[in-house]
Amino acid sequence: MRQVLVIAAGGALGAVLRYWVASGVYMLLGRGFPYGTLAVNVLGSLLMGLLYVLLLERLAVGSEWRAFLLIGLLGAFTTFSTFSIETLALMQDAMYLRALLNVALSVVACIGAAFLGMTLARQIG
Repeated sequence: MRQVLVIAAGGALGAVLRYWVASGVYMLLGRGFPYGTLAVNVLGSLLMGLLYVLLLERLAVGSEWRAFLLIGLLGAFTTFSTFSIETLALMQDAMYLRALLNVALSVVACIGAAFLGMTLARQIG
């Protein structure tokens, strides 16, 4: 039961952080493209790669901290479901090029960010 509460606490924090980051990005760049969702997914992927290596390969961190950060916080911070709905909305509005761009950027940038995070973490220490 403690593990579930730890994940829930991380999820609550991650959801609030997602809202703040996405809102800030939309204030800067506007809503003509899903910039906010893209930003949180890329940042979340970078942090997932970095923390995955640090917490599982480098540091002696307990399972509750790993669950809090990786499952709870980053699970709620990233927004694949929002990405899906925004992409479908672009398609329904016949903005097919923007929809394709969103899919390509999201997949390439998020995988690249996770790889970068893992690479950076492996260079530490």
